[in-house]
Amino acid sequence: MNKQYPSYDQLLQRTDAPPGSSWGLFATDPERGMANFAGPEQVLKGREAIRSGTVFNLDYQANAFEPSMSRNRKPPAQTITSAHADSFDDVWNGYWPQASSHIDGLRHRRAHGYGFYNGVPDASINQGTPELGVQRWAEKPIVGRAVLVDVERYRRLNGSSIDHHAGESIGLAEIISIFAAQRSSIESGDMLLLHTGWAEWFLGLEPADRAAVKAKRQTTGVAQSSDFLAWLWDSRIALLGTDTFAVESLPASPESPFLASAGADDGMMHQELIAKLGCPLGELWHLAGLAAECARTGSYSVFLTVKPLNLPGAVGSPANATAIA
Repeated sequence: MNKQYPSYDQLLQRTDAPPGSSWGLFATDPERGMANFAGPEQVLKGREAIRSGTVFNLDYQANAFEPSMSRNRKPPAQTITSAHADSFDDVWNGYWPQASSHIDGLRHRRAHGYGFYNGVPDASINQGTPELGVQRWAEKPIVGRAVLVDVERYRRLNGSSIDHHAGESIGLAEIISIFAAQRSSIESGDMLLLHTGWAEWFLGLEPADRAAVKAKRQTTGVAQSSDFLAWLWDSRIALLGTDTFAVESLPASPESPFLASAGADDGMMHQELIAKLGCPLGELWHLAGLAAECARTGSYSVFLTVKPLNLPGAVGSPANATAIA
């Protein structure tokens, strides 16, 4: 990927598209958004991150998060059928593809006052239409090098473990500090994985305590900031995956620059990430085992493949994410 793209500051000055957007900048596979940063060069570079050949599944079971933090997503129910005594099929009823580990597609969020990514008309985002569907990342999977930032370990070793009950916001300055502490770096076209320990913490709670956390709707995540968006874009990151419920902290941090924006979803930056920049977002990923391996070896780069279900027009999908260390 040798093409030169504008800086985020330049994106904010756009008048031909929403300020802060990458609309129209990807001539090839425009509906893949920032996933285009991970091309053949990044796939080949990813091979160099394979050391032991150990494979890690980054998806939790489909029914892991029950009750879910979501207001409406629920785990599926399986029904097994039999056409005759030696043949079996099954159907999964009430299947919400974003109920457990998943990737948000670009039709998951529109930019208030502007519309869906690349200006795709609202009428095109409907049942039976393919535009901006998650299948774009199934037709051409997101593959390459990923770098894990182990926020949980960094905090623990420094005597300030993350308070998941309080739903802490993780700022860009801390993320950059962790890169330095790990002696790792991000390169153009890399994917970024943030391990906070939130998913392990939540799944370790009793069902009643999970329900209380859900009612509180306060979760750990990235602090909302223009600086984070600028760093993400200017670093040419192809995907952002976390073990948190919404990638960003919920509710938005009081310092969020998006609190005063019209239709800005209470200060959240999902519309900035998805609808404007076209960034693939992974949520509720199973990162604990991979984080332990990275800590053991001292190397935080891995080969990563992300291939969602090939569901035309799907809003989201299980990530089917596999890391090889």
